[in-house]
Amino acid sequence: MKRRFPIQVAAALLGGLALGAMISRPARAQEPIRIGWLSSLSGPLSTSAIAENHGVQFAVDELNKRGGINGRKLELLTRDTAGDPTKAVNFANQLAHQDKVQFILGPVNSGEALPAVPIVARAGLPNLLVTALEDLTDPVKYPRAFRVIFTNEQWIRASQNYSINVLNRKKIAIIGDTTGYGTATVKRSTEMLTALGIKPVYTVLVDPNRTSLNDEMTKAKEAGADVVMPWTASTGLLARILNARGDMQWNVPVIGHSAIMTPAIRGLLNKPEYWEQTYAAGFKNMTYGADGKLPENTQKLMEAMRTRLGGGPIDFSFWWAAVGNDLVGLIEHVVKTAGSTDPAAIQKALENTRDFKGYFATYSWGPKERNGFQDSDMVMNVANSFKDGSYKLAPGQ
Repeated sequence: MKRRFPIQVAAALLGGLALGAMISRPARAQEPIRIGWLSSLSGPLSTSAIAENHGVQFAVDELNKRGGINGRKLELLTRDTAGDPTKAVNFANQLAHQDKVQFILGPVNSGEALPAVPIVARAGLPNLLVTALEDLTDPVKYPRAFRVIFTNEQWIRASQNYSINVLNRKKIAIIGDTTGYGTATVKRSTEMLTALGIKPVYTVLVDPNRTSLNDEMTKAKEAGADVVMPWTASTGLLARILNARGDMQWNVPVIGHSAIMTPAIRGLLNKPEYWEQTYAAGFKNMTYGADGKLPENTQKLMEAMRTRLGGGPIDFSFWWAAVGNDLVGLIEHVVKTAGSTDPAAIQKALENTRDFKGYFATYSWGPKERNGFQDSDMVMNVANSFKDGSYKLAPGQ
Protein backbone atom coordinates (compact mmCIF):
# COMPACT_ATOMS: atom_id res chain seq x y z
CA MET A 1 0.00 0.00 0.00
CA LYS A 2 1.44 3.33 -1.01
CA ARG A 3 1.71 6.07 1.57
CA ARG A 4 0.66 9.51 0.52
CA PHE A 5 2.29 12.62 1.93
CA PRO A 6 0.02 15.52 2.61
CA ILE A 7 0.49 18.43 0.23
CA GLN A 8 1.53 20.64 3.14
CA VAL A 9 4.35 18.24 4.09
CA ALA A 10 5.64 18.07 0.51
CA ALA A 11 5.58 21.84 0.23
CA ALA A 12 7.47 22.18 3.47
CA LEU A 13 10.11 19.72 2.32
CA LEU A 14 10.56 21.51 -1.00
CA GLY A 15 10.74 24.86 0.74
CA GLY A 16 13.34 23.52 3.13
CA LEU A 17 15.44 22.18 0.27
CA ALA A 18 15.26 25.52 -1.56
CA LEU A 19 16.17 27.44 1.57
CA GLY A 20 19.06 25.07 2.22
CA ALA A 21 20.34 25.62 -1.32
CA MET A 22 20.12 29.38 -0.86
CA ILE A 23 22.00 29.22 2.42
CA SER A 24 24.70 26.90 1.10
CA ARG A 25 25.26 28.92 -2.07
CA PRO A 26 27.19 32.23 -1.58
CA ALA A 27 25.27 35.38 -2.46
CA ARG A 28 25.98 36.54 -5.99
CA ALA A 29 27.93 39.78 -6.10
CA GLN A 30 26.38 42.68 -7.97
CA GLU A 31 27.60 43.21 -11.51
CA PRO A 32 30.44 45.75 -11.69
CA ILE A 33 30.06 49.13 -13.33
CA ARG A 34 32.17 48.85 -16.44
CA ILE A 35 33.97 52.02 -17.54
CA GLY A 36 35.74 52.33 -20.89
CA TRP A 37 38.74 54.66 -20.84
CA LEU A 38 40.04 55.88 -24.24
CA SER A 39 43.43 57.47 -23.57
CA SER A 40 46.48 58.18 -25.70
CA LEU A 41 49.00 56.71 -23.25
CA SER A 42 51.71 56.50 -25.90
CA GLY A 43 52.66 58.59 -28.91
CA PRO A 44 53.35 62.32 -29.35
CA LEU A 45 50.26 63.48 -27.39
CA SER A 46 50.75 61.22 -24.36
CA THR A 47 52.07 63.65 -21.71
CA SER A 48 48.72 64.92 -20.44
CA ALA A 49 47.00 61.55 -20.98
CA ILE A 50 49.46 59.75 -18.70
CA ALA A 51 48.84 62.33 -15.97
CA GLU A 52 45.05 61.99 -16.39
CA ASN A 53 45.43 58.23 -16.15
CA HIS A 54 47.07 58.59 -12.72
CA GLY A 55 43.94 60.38 -11.53
CA VAL A 56 41.49 57.92 -13.09
CA GLN A 57 43.29 54.87 -11.70
CA PHE A 58 43.64 56.41 -8.24
CA ALA A 59 39.96 57.38 -8.05
CA VAL A 60 38.77 53.95 -9.20
CA ASP A 61 41.00 52.16 -6.68
CA GLU A 62 39.93 54.42 -3.81
CA LEU A 63 36.25 54.07 -4.66
CA ASN A 64 36.53 50.29 -4.87
CA LYS A 65 38.22 50.22 -1.45
CA ARG A 66 35.09 51.91 -0.08
CA GLY A 67 32.85 49.28 -1.66
CA GLY A 68 32.20 50.89 -5.04
CA ILE A 69 29.00 52.73 -5.93
CA ASN A 70 25.79 51.47 -4.34
CA GLY A 71 27.56 48.17 -3.67
CA ARG A 72 28.86 47.81 -7.23
CA LYS A 73 32.61 47.79 -7.82
CA LEU A 74 34.10 49.66 -10.76
CA GLU A 75 35.84 47.78 -13.57
CA LEU A 76 38.11 50.02 -15.65
CA LEU A 77 38.82 48.95 -19.24
CA THR A 78 41.71 51.10 -20.47
CA ARG A 79 42.53 51.31 -24.17
CA ASP A 80 45.66 53.08 -25.43
CA THR A 81 44.74 54.87 -28.64
CA ALA A 82 48.34 56.13 -29.13
CA GLY A 83 46.87 59.37 -30.50
CA ASP A 84 45.59 57.50 -33.57
CA PRO A 85 42.00 58.33 -34.66
CA THR A 86 41.61 54.91 -36.30
CA LYS A 87 42.51 53.15 -33.05
CA ALA A 88 40.15 55.42 -31.15
CA VAL A 89 37.29 54.45 -33.47
CA ASN A 90 38.07 50.73 -33.22
CA PHE A 91 38.35 50.80 -29.45
CA ALA A 92 35.15 52.86 -29.10
CA ASN A 93 33.29 50.19 -31.08
CA GLN A 94 34.88 47.42 -29.03
CA LEU A 95 34.05 49.00 -25.68
CA ALA A 96 30.48 49.79 -26.66
CA HIS A 97 29.50 46.61 -28.46
CA GLN A 98 31.79 43.82 -27.23
CA ASP A 99 32.80 44.87 -23.73
CA LYS A 100 29.34 46.31 -22.98
CA VAL A 101 30.58 49.19 -20.82
CA GLN A 102 28.15 51.57 -19.10
CA PHE A 103 30.33 54.68 -19.49
CA ILE A 104 33.07 55.85 -21.84
CA LEU A 105 35.67 58.39 -20.74
CA GLY A 106 37.53 60.22 -23.50
CA PRO A 107 39.06 60.27 -26.04
CA VAL A 108 41.51 62.78 -24.64
CA ASN A 109 42.33 64.79 -27.76
CA SER A 110 40.17 66.27 -30.46
CA GLY A 111 41.68 64.47 -33.44
CA GLU A 112 40.55 61.14 -31.97
CA ALA A 113 37.30 62.43 -30.49
CA LEU A 114 35.97 63.80 -33.79
CA PRO A 115 35.39 60.32 -35.30
CA ALA A 116 34.92 58.40 -32.01
CA VAL A 117 32.24 60.46 -30.23
CA PRO A 118 29.58 59.82 -32.93
CA ILE A 119 30.14 56.07 -32.45
CA VAL A 120 29.61 56.34 -28.69
CA ALA A 121 26.53 58.50 -29.30
CA ARG A 122 24.99 55.92 -31.66
CA ALA A 123 25.54 53.28 -28.98
CA GLY A 124 23.55 55.47 -26.56
CA LEU A 125 26.27 55.51 -23.90
CA PRO A 126 27.10 58.33 -21.47
CA ASN A 127 30.38 59.88 -22.63
CA LEU A 128 32.48 62.18 -20.42
CA LEU A 129 34.68 64.17 -22.78
CA VAL A 130 38.24 65.33 -22.13
CA THR A 131 38.58 67.34 -25.31
CA ALA A 132 38.21 71.07 -25.88
CA LEU A 133 36.71 71.10 -29.39
CA GLU A 134 33.30 72.82 -29.44
CA ASP A 135 31.79 70.67 -32.22
CA LEU A 136 31.61 67.64 -29.95
CA THR A 137 29.16 69.01 -27.40
CA ASP A 138 25.87 69.18 -29.24
CA PRO A 139 22.83 68.12 -27.17
CA VAL A 140 20.97 67.14 -30.35
CA LYS A 141 23.70 65.17 -32.14
CA TYR A 142 25.38 63.81 -29.01
CA PRO A 143 22.83 64.02 -26.17
CA ARG A 144 24.88 61.92 -23.74
CA ALA A 145 28.28 63.55 -24.36
CA PHE A 146 29.23 65.95 -21.55
CA ARG A 147 32.47 67.92 -21.47
CA VAL A 148 34.45 67.90 -18.22
CA ILE A 149 37.27 70.28 -19.20
CA PHE A 150 37.25 73.83 -20.59
CA THR A 151 36.12 74.55 -24.11
CA ASN A 152 38.61 75.44 -26.78
CA GLU A 153 37.01 78.87 -27.00
CA GLN A 154 37.51 79.52 -23.28
CA TRP A 155 41.17 78.63 -23.67
CA ILE A 156 41.64 80.81 -26.75
CA ARG A 157 39.73 83.71 -25.23
CA ALA A 158 41.83 83.70 -22.04
CA SER A 159 45.07 83.65 -24.05
CA GLN A 160 43.97 86.38 -26.46
CA ASN A 161 42.72 88.56 -23.63
CA TYR A 162 46.05 88.26 -21.84
CA SER A 163 48.01 89.12 -24.98
CA ILE A 164 45.83 92.03 -26.10
CA ASN A 165 44.61 93.58 -22.86
CA VAL A 166 47.36 92.78 -20.36
CA LEU A 167 50.56 92.63 -22.42
CA ASN A 168 49.23 95.00 -25.11
CA ARG A 169 50.48 92.71 -27.90
CA LYS A 170 48.26 92.66 -31.00
CA LYS A 171 50.59 91.55 -33.82
CA ILE A 172 49.89 87.88 -33.41
CA ALA A 173 51.55 84.92 -35.14
CA ILE A 174 49.60 81.65 -34.88
CA ILE A 175 51.32 78.27 -35.19
CA GLY A 176 49.18 75.12 -35.08
CA ASP A 177 49.75 71.46 -35.76
CA THR A 178 48.07 69.44 -38.49
CA THR A 179 45.95 67.31 -36.14
CA GLY A 180 42.20 67.78 -35.97
CA TYR A 181 42.68 69.81 -32.82
CA GLY A 182 45.38 72.07 -34.25
CA THR A 183 43.55 72.74 -37.49
CA ALA A 184 40.24 73.55 -35.79
CA THR A 185 41.87 75.71 -33.12
CA VAL A 186 43.84 77.83 -35.56
CA LYS A 187 40.65 78.39 -37.53
CA ARG A 188 38.63 79.37 -34.46
CA SER A 189 41.42 81.54 -33.04
CA THR A 190 41.60 83.46 -36.32
CA GLU A 191 37.82 83.95 -36.33
CA MET A 192 37.85 85.27 -32.77
CA LEU A 193 40.66 87.72 -33.53
CA THR A 194 38.83 88.89 -36.64
CA ALA A 195 35.78 89.63 -34.48
CA LEU A 196 38.04 91.87 -32.38
CA GLY A 197 39.28 93.66 -35.48
CA ILE A 198 42.68 91.95 -35.42
CA LYS A 199 44.19 90.01 -38.30
CA PRO A 200 47.05 87.60 -37.50
CA VAL A 201 50.29 88.72 -39.12
CA TYR A 202 51.32 85.11 -39.76
CA THR A 203 49.56 81.71 -39.64
CA VAL A 204 50.94 78.24 -40.31
CA LEU A 205 50.11 74.57 -39.70
CA VAL A 206 52.96 72.08 -39.20
CA ASP A 207 53.27 68.36 -38.56
CA PRO A 208 53.63 67.73 -34.78
CA ASN A 209 56.72 65.62 -35.50
CA ARG A 210 58.45 68.43 -37.42
CA THR A 211 62.06 68.48 -36.22
CA SER A 212 62.74 72.21 -36.58
CA LEU A 213 60.58 75.34 -36.45
CA ASN A 214 63.36 77.75 -37.46
CA ASP A 215 61.80 78.60 -40.83
CA GLU A 216 58.34 79.22 -39.39
CA MET A 217 59.60 81.36 -36.52
CA THR A 218 61.81 83.38 -38.89
CA LYS A 219 58.79 84.08 -41.10
CA ALA A 220 56.73 85.09 -38.06
CA LYS A 221 59.43 87.54 -37.01
CA GLU A 222 59.75 88.96 -40.53
CA ALA A 223 55.95 89.45 -40.58
CA GLY A 224 56.31 91.77 -37.57
CA ALA A 225 54.81 89.54 -34.89
CA ASP A 226 55.13 90.78 -31.30
CA VAL A 227 53.60 87.62 -29.78
CA VAL A 228 53.49 83.95 -30.85
CA MET A 229 50.47 81.76 -30.09
CA PRO A 230 51.07 78.02 -30.60
CA TRP A 231 48.10 75.65 -30.63
CA THR A 232 49.28 72.07 -30.24
CA ALA A 233 49.29 69.50 -27.42
CA SER A 234 52.66 68.13 -28.59
CA THR A 235 55.33 69.02 -26.02
CA GLY A 236 58.03 68.22 -28.56
CA LEU A 237 56.66 70.71 -31.08
CA LEU A 238 56.18 73.37 -28.39
CA ALA A 239 59.76 72.92 -27.21
CA ARG A 240 61.03 73.30 -30.76
CA ILE A 241 59.11 76.57 -31.05
CA LEU A 242 60.79 77.84 -27.88
CA ASN A 243 64.19 76.61 -29.06
CA ALA A 244 63.80 78.42 -32.38
CA ARG A 245 62.82 81.63 -30.56
CA GLY A 246 65.79 81.32 -28.20
CA ASP A 247 68.34 80.46 -30.87
CA MET A 248 67.14 83.50 -32.85
CA GLN A 249 67.47 85.64 -29.69
CA TRP A 250 63.98 86.90 -30.44
CA ASN A 251 62.54 88.58 -27.35
CA VAL A 252 58.84 87.93 -27.93
CA PRO A 253 56.23 86.36 -25.60
CA VAL A 254 54.82 82.93 -26.39
CA ILE A 255 51.25 82.39 -25.17
CA GLY A 256 49.17 79.30 -25.85
CA HIS A 257 48.35 75.68 -25.12
CA SER A 258 48.88 74.57 -21.52
CA ALA A 259 51.14 71.73 -22.64
CA ILE A 260 53.83 74.42 -22.95
CA MET A 261 53.95 74.47 -19.14
CA THR A 262 54.54 70.76 -18.61
CA PRO A 263 57.83 69.80 -16.91
CA ALA A 264 58.73 67.63 -19.91
CA ILE A 265 59.43 70.87 -21.80
CA ARG A 266 62.43 71.66 -19.60
CA GLY A 267 64.39 68.63 -20.75
CA LEU A 268 63.71 69.44 -24.41
CA LEU A 269 65.04 73.00 -24.33
CA ASN A 270 68.49 73.96 -25.58
CA LYS A 271 68.83 76.37 -22.64
CA PRO A 272 66.65 76.81 -19.49
CA GLU A 273 66.22 80.52 -20.16
CA TYR A 274 64.38 79.73 -23.41
CA TRP A 275 61.34 79.14 -21.20
CA GLU A 276 61.17 82.79 -20.11
CA GLN A 277 58.31 85.00 -21.28
CA THR A 278 56.06 82.00 -21.84
CA TYR A 279 52.47 81.85 -20.58
CA ALA A 280 49.45 79.61 -20.89
CA ALA A 281 45.88 79.34 -19.74
CA GLY A 282 45.76 77.61 -16.38
CA PHE A 283 43.26 76.88 -13.67
CA LYS A 284 42.36 78.59 -10.43
CA ASN A 285 42.27 75.40 -8.35
CA MET A 286 45.76 74.46 -9.56
CA THR A 287 47.44 77.86 -9.08
CA TYR A 288 49.45 79.09 -6.09
CA GLY A 289 47.88 82.04 -4.32
CA ALA A 290 49.69 85.14 -3.08
CA ASP A 291 50.41 83.19 0.13
CA GLY A 292 52.24 80.54 -1.90
CA LYS A 293 49.61 77.91 -1.11
CA LEU A 294 47.19 75.87 -3.21
CA PRO A 295 43.46 75.63 -2.42
CA GLU A 296 42.84 73.25 0.48
CA ASN A 297 41.02 70.55 -1.54
CA THR A 298 43.75 70.52 -4.18
CA GLN A 299 46.40 70.05 -1.51
CA LYS A 300 44.42 67.20 0.07
CA LEU A 301 44.18 65.28 -3.21
CA MET A 302 47.83 65.91 -3.97
CA GLU A 303 48.92 64.51 -0.61
CA ALA A 304 46.60 61.51 -0.98
CA MET A 305 48.14 60.67 -4.37
CA ARG A 306 51.75 61.56 -3.54
CA THR A 307 52.76 58.16 -2.11
CA ARG A 308 51.36 56.37 -5.14
CA LEU A 309 53.29 58.76 -7.39
CA GLY A 310 56.62 57.99 -5.73
CA GLY A 311 56.53 60.05 -2.56
CA GLY A 312 58.55 63.05 -3.77
CA PRO A 313 57.62 66.27 -5.55
CA ILE A 314 55.03 65.79 -8.29
CA ASP A 315 56.78 66.10 -11.65
CA PHE A 316 53.80 66.64 -13.99
CA SER A 317 51.01 69.18 -14.29
CA PHE A 318 48.73 68.00 -11.53
CA TRP A 319 45.55 69.44 -13.03
CA TRP A 320 45.39 66.52 -15.45
CA ALA A 321 45.39 64.09 -12.52
CA ALA A 322 42.65 66.21 -10.94
CA VAL A 323 40.63 65.96 -14.17
CA GLY A 324 41.03 62.17 -14.15
CA ASN A 325 39.89 62.05 -10.54
CA ASP A 326 36.85 64.19 -11.32
CA LEU A 327 35.81 61.90 -14.19
CA VAL A 328 35.35 59.05 -11.73
CA GLY A 329 33.87 61.32 -9.07
CA LEU A 330 31.24 62.44 -11.55
CA ILE A 331 30.33 58.84 -12.35
CA GLU A 332 29.82 58.22 -8.63
CA HIS A 333 27.68 61.36 -8.38
CA VAL A 334 25.37 60.56 -11.30
CA VAL A 335 24.97 56.85 -10.54
CA LYS A 336 23.93 57.68 -6.98
CA THR A 337 21.63 60.44 -8.24
CA ALA A 338 20.06 58.25 -10.93
CA GLY A 339 19.92 55.16 -8.73
CA SER A 340 21.17 53.04 -11.62
CA THR A 341 23.40 53.02 -14.69
CA ASP A 342 20.47 53.35 -17.09
CA PRO A 343 21.75 55.68 -19.85
CA ALA A 344 18.62 57.86 -19.97
CA ALA A 345 18.66 58.27 -16.19
CA ILE A 346 22.37 59.13 -16.25
CA GLN A 347 21.76 61.75 -18.95
CA LYS A 348 19.05 63.35 -16.82
CA ALA A 349 21.28 63.29 -13.73
CA LEU A 350 24.07 65.06 -15.63
CA GLU A 351 21.66 67.61 -17.10
CA ASN A 352 20.47 68.40 -13.57
CA THR A 353 23.97 68.69 -12.10
CA ARG A 354 24.67 72.16 -10.71
CA ASP A 355 27.81 73.38 -8.95
CA PHE A 356 29.34 69.94 -8.47
CA LYS A 357 32.61 70.69 -6.71
CA GLY A 358 35.41 68.62 -8.17
CA TYR A 359 39.14 68.97 -7.58
CA PHE A 360 39.84 70.48 -11.00
CA ALA A 361 36.78 72.70 -11.27
CA THR A 362 33.15 73.25 -10.28
CA TYR A 363 30.81 71.75 -12.88
CA SER A 364 27.32 72.68 -14.06
CA TRP A 365 25.36 71.33 -17.04
CA GLY A 366 21.78 71.67 -18.28
CA PRO A 367 19.24 70.22 -20.73
CA LYS A 368 20.83 72.28 -23.53
CA GLU A 369 24.29 72.82 -22.03
CA ARG A 370 27.02 70.21 -22.37
CA ASN A 371 30.01 72.33 -21.27
CA GLY A 372 30.47 71.99 -17.53
CA PHE A 373 33.61 74.08 -16.95
CA GLN A 374 33.04 77.69 -15.83
CA ASP A 375 34.99 80.77 -17.02
CA SER A 376 35.63 81.73 -13.40
CA ASP A 377 37.85 78.66 -12.93
CA MET A 378 40.39 79.82 -15.57
CA VAL A 379 43.48 82.01 -15.05
CA MET A 380 46.80 82.59 -16.85
CA ASN A 381 49.98 80.97 -15.53
CA VAL A 382 53.73 81.52 -15.88
CA ALA A 383 54.97 78.51 -17.85
CA ASN A 384 58.35 78.07 -16.15
CA SER A 385 56.99 78.52 -12.61
CA PHE A 386 56.24 74.82 -12.18
CA LYS A 387 56.61 73.59 -8.61
CA ASP A 388 55.25 70.33 -7.21
CA GLY A 389 52.61 69.94 -9.91
CA SER A 390 51.30 73.52 -10.00
CA TYR A 391 52.07 77.06 -11.21
CA LYS A 392 52.23 80.73 -10.32
CA LEU A 393 49.73 83.29 -11.52
CA ALA A 394 50.92 85.27 -14.57
CA PRO A 395 51.63 88.97 -13.89
CA GLY A 396 48.95 91.58 -14.44
CA GLN A 397 45.93 89.57 -13.24
